[in-house]
Amino acid sequence: MTEVRRPIRMRWLPPRGDFAPIATINTTPLIDVMLVLLIMFIIVIPVASHKVPLDLPPTDRAPPPVHRLDIAASGALAWDGAPLPAAALPARLAAMAADPDRPVLHLNAAAEARYGEVDRILAEIGRARISRMGLVDNRRFARAF
Repeated sequence: MTEVRRPIRMRWLPPRGDFAPIATINTTPLIDVMLVLLIMFIIVIPVASHKVPLDLPPTDRAPPPVHRLDIAASGALAWDGAPLPAAALPARLAAMAADPDRPVLHLNAAAEARYGEVDRILAEIGRARISRMGLVDNRRFARAF
């Protein structure tokens, strides 16, 4: 004969001491999220409405003059299409730096020009304190690497 087992009944005991359940919602995480959002709004809102004063030049002003310095593969220089001796380059750059119209220098080095020569000319441009300069006609190097 098989023995019939009765289900075990669990007795519920009332909690004692500090182990009593708390019937309220834990609001600490809610307050933490609220404080984080408040701090984010305090930081973001002034930045979004902050205006930066800029002193822009007038729009009716003519574009600055542009000078072009070409370096041939042989190391020969040309200033705006006219041949230029290497000894005359520092004086030409100093005159350009002193020009109140602040002209722009476009540097065009031939692909076969020696790097040492181009570096020497860039050093001359730096010593003349020319800050408005651009390298032009570099499209041929776009797929070189």
